[in-house]
Amino acid sequence: MTQKVAVLGTGKIGEALLSGMIRAGWAPADLLVTARRRERADELRTRYGVTPVGNPEAAKTADTLILTVKPQDMGALLDELAPHVPAGRLVVSGAAGITTSFIEDRLAAGTPVVRVMTNTPALVDEAMSVISAGSHASAEHLAHTEEIFGAVGKTLRVPESQQDACTALSGSGPAYFFYLVEAMTDAGILLGLPRDKAHDLIVQSAIGAATMLRDSGEHPVRLRENVTSPAGTTINAIRELENHGVRAALIAALEAARDRSRELASGKKD
Repeated sequence: MTQKVAVLGTGKIGEALLSGMIRAGWAPADLLVTARRRERADELRTRYGVTPVGNPEAAKTADTLILTVKPQDMGALLDELAPHVPAGRLVVSGAAGITTSFIEDRLAAGTPVVRVMTNTPALVDEAMSVISAGSHASAEHLAHTEEIFGAVGKTLRVPESQQDACTALSGSGPAYFFYLVEAMTDAGILLGLPRDKAHDLIVQSAIGAATMLRDSGEHPVRLRENVTSPAGTTINAIRELENHGVRAALIAALEAARDRSRELASGKKD
């Protein structure tokens, strides 16, 4: 934790990572940030005691660079960084769809690159961060990346070939659950409940179900069957979900998210 770490393009995820690192023991003096707007950089300095710098200075000064810009902005950022990044500098990318080879090709030969897909529960230290090594990243580089992202949740190493699938499942995953809660809340209102009560019922049910999935060791099918009595309310609801093709729709949605991640990797913006 004595190494200097720079977060470049510090938006919500970058800020969540900063705050998590500080809670985990990093000294604010060892954390650098860059932001597009001066007001944003000053806000981060006031809130966390970190040091705002420009992108070239971050590249020259920090031992680890964490790139949290949007995928469409990555090329321009790398062009700006390339003259200033020494070959041994660890570069961590958090941009969806951007491959390690895309970054390696634009920096000095031999630069170690690690690709990470995290998600918005980083804001509450419950992120799932999926980590893949580039051509020149060592076990030490992976362990250091895990240490950083472990400050805001769990980490999982996968081959880079699986990153697009992980983006579809985990990177975008929270949005699917929010969508489901939104739909169930509307259903609760239709059934006669006030919105706030429907919301509380669904959120607590979601927390309880997630905790059971995490802690029980049971397969989700078994957990569902435990709630599904013969000729009861739950099986009637499940029948309607199957009749409306919800399972097939989820599979198709995840395939679409994976395909879009691949398109981002190829440089397609629209």
